[in-house]
Amino acid sequence: MTEKIVLQAKNRTLKGKKVGSLRREGFLPGIIYGRIGKKQLDPITIQMNLHDASLIINRLTGSSLISLDVEGDEYPVVLREAQRDVIYNTLLHVDFMAVSLTEKLQTAVQIELIGQAPAELNMAAVVVTGITELEIECLPQDMPERIEVDASVLVDMDSAIYVKDLNLPDTYEVLSDPDELIAGVTYVTIEQEETEEEEGEFAELLEDDIEPEVIEKGKKEDFEEED
Repeated sequence: MTEKIVLQAKNRTLKGKKVGSLRREGFLPGIIYGRIGKKQLDPITIQMNLHDASLIINRLTGSSLISLDVEGDEYPVVLREAQRDVIYNTLLHVDFMAVSLTEKLQTAVQIELIGQAPAELNMAAVVVTGITELEIECLPQDMPERIEVDASVLVDMDSAIYVKDLNLPDTYEVLSDPDELIAGVTYVTIEQEETEEEEGEFAELLEDDIEPEVIEKGKKEDFEEED
């Protein structure tokens, strides 16, 4: 479980096209939906300081649990969507989903390969990756922001890491296929012979001073008749 992250927000009254004035004043509009326990929330429109909120939101993943403080009322939420300006990449609007801390959630967690594989250093091999996210089910407060996988076990060409090889806490129920590949090792195939053959043919053309053949479209007589 990671350190608790609290994001400050205020209730928002401006909606629709009027939201543009909030952005010009340095505020980020957003919304909270979902449910707390058995209670379904009515959507709550909020606004946050764009600079302060961006510092937190830009480092969140889809499995990051944060506490959203709306004028004293706290909501455990996860980020569901962040709309950005296509040119400046600044945040335009964010959607948060409120969650119950007593009910499990299904989520996709990013897989991060860390370290260097010995096979890369000792065998001139390369590491190939398979799936990049792991589907799990757990309580919101147990959700990891990412799952780190140690690449140091990839020591030779027979080495591979599958979902079933992961050593995860008992609080996670893995939903991904156990036989899904996460990372493996292979050689780099270089078509050297084919490249050398192409270079040799090109060199022969230069030595023989052969000009490329130009194929003219149409007949000269056709142009003379049109004139």
